[in-house]
Amino acid sequence: MPHRELINHIPTIDTSSLVDKVEMELLEIFINRGLKVGDTIPKEIELATAMGVSRTVIRESLTRLKTMGLIDSKKHKGTVLTSPNLAQILQRSMIPKILDNETLRNIFEIRLILEIGMADSLFQYVNEDDIKELEEIINSEPTASEDVLFDIEHEIKFHGKLYDITKNETLINFQNVLLPAFNYVYDSGIINKPINKKKYISHKELVEILRTGTPKKFREAMRKHLDNHFNRLFE
Repeated sequence: MPHRELINHIPTIDTSSLVDKVEMELLEIFINRGLKVGDTIPKEIELATAMGVSRTVIRESLTRLKTMGLIDSKKHKGTVLTSPNLAQILQRSMIPKILDNETLRNIFEIRLILEIGMADSLFQYVNEDDIKELEEIINSEPTASEDVLFDIEHEIKFHGKLYDITKNETLINFQNVLLPAFNYVYDSGIINKPINKKKYISHKELVEILRTGTPKKFREAMRKHLDNHFNRLFE
């Protein structure tokens, strides 16, 4: 068989599995050696020699770790371990138009669950200035209604302020990342139409509970406040 024909029948070698193995091995090494954020990791050539693979494989593995936010290059220091910015990582894939409907519904449900669960953090940190700012947001809102889908602008301002009050930066960033998906679900018709004659707890009533009530009462009130949204998801 001529060499050219023979070459045409030789399959290419898939090195992706090797990169996967090196990536996982590097993570294990970093963890088992007790490296901490800010610690320097060995150079590419040192890693390649120690692991018995090419620098190309090492470079691709490190590029993956960098994309994940686990390492970064620092001037005059080399490559160091970093603490990943979870919101930035998630934001890269948070594109509503390319997410399927089930994922979007799940994201919308996560938002409802988070806001019911933040009561204890709110009561830990809320102060009079926060109450005044919330009151300014709800100044023109009704106290109660039926068959209402909340005005999206009021929703964003009011609930965004609640996230801010928790002082949980990861939660705040997470909410900001998910916001485009929330808005898309509102506008796209993915979730069901509102249920008739469903009363809800207003923003104003929530603020009053935040001022004088307890975390337990706030959780219960927030669940009622979001009742129409749960009904749109599940009925």
